[in-house]
Amino acid sequence: WSWFLLAALVSPRMAGLRVDFSMLQEPLGFVKVLEWILAIFAFATCGGFQGETTLLVSCKDVVNKTVTAAFAYPFRLNTVVFSAPDPKACGGTWTDVYLVGNFSSSAQFFVTLAALVFLYCIAALVVYIGYNHVYQQNNKLPLTDLAISVLTAFLWLVSTFIWAKALADIKVSTGASIIPGIESCKAPGTTCHFLSVTSMGVLNVSVVFGLLNMVLWGGNVWLVYKNTNLHNQWNRISESP
Repeated sequence: WSWFLLAALVSPRMAGLRVDFSMLQEPLGFVKVLEWILAIFAFATCGGFQGETTLLVSCKDVVNKTVTAAFAYPFRLNTVVFSAPDPKACGGTWTDVYLVGNFSSSAQFFVTLAALVFLYCIAALVVYIGYNHVYQQNNKLPLTDLAISVLTAFLWLVSTFIWAKALADIKVSTGASIIPGIESCKAPGTTCHFLSVTSMGVLNVSVVFGLLNMVLWGGNVWLVYKNTNLHNQWNRISESP
């Protein structure tokens, strides 16, 4: 939907480009710039994450060997395997150990929304800056902008809470609670201790950016609504005797 507004500019009467950066000083334009920036941060903090969880393993002829499982976006943890300490030295008791869970749908929903919002903000800014005269005169463009703003605010709400739940599960699936579920660690003479996991502070920040985007787009709904004929009609009705 990111280029929907630009598609309307194909018509001949909208061919006149009038660049006016003063629109960025208005609430509608300024908020759109903030939405563009926050979409980048939401995308980067979630989509760019890489981490690993580390165990300390002792078994036959192997003492305090560290094994790691590296994971990253889109968090298909069930495909991530721990590096083997030494299967032969462990008496053949060590088998491939995978993390648990596939959280790709939640992560990709969040990141994809951020990418689409990023593109839509660019398209909207082009309209605001270069075709603001058309935007103000054409009733359909503000109404389209309003509908997209409402939908985007709702999608930020849904995707952020879904991603926050998935993040909580990712922390469990990569934390110390994974030890009891590893069969190789239950073999006679084998002990496993949880050592560390990469800090997920940046992923916590991605949730915060999701919430900020949700709030910002909620406010954007009101700003866009004021530019529609719906608001003007309501004013005329309220002012009539």
